[in-house]
Amino acid sequence: MDIKRNGSRPSGRGPDEYFTGAVRIDPLFQEPARAAGASVTFEPGARTAWHTHPLGQTIIVTSGLGWAQREGGPVEEIRPGDVVWFPPGEKHWHGATAATAMTHIAIQEQLDGKTVDWLEPVSEEQYRAG
Repeated sequence: MDIKRNGSRPSGRGPDEYFTGAVRIDPLFQEPARAAGASVTFEPGARTAWHTHPLGQTIIVTSGLGWAQREGGPVEEIRPGDVVWFPPGEKHWHGATAATAMTHIAIQEQLDGKTVDWLEPVSEEQYRAG
């Protein structure tokens, strides 16, 4: 048994190359398992860039109000308690609404040591479609 005590893993800022706006990432679990998880907080207006996951991703909204979109689909509102599954290779983004912060737990599996493929930023026009 290995207990990771609250506060023992430092929070980090979401890198500007992969996120727009203020994003905090709190790691939850990773090695040695194939699955990795983090709690991610998006301030109002913050979001991921477009991206895919080789083995898919599950997000569980824990607070606030957010938006998520898969390529070619509408921007969908996501709320606390919602569980969103993005299948392997599905191009998507997620983040807070323009006026409300949002936190979710993100869970994804590694394939050959990789959990995500980052793509281009979400444009203001794409984001405001929410």
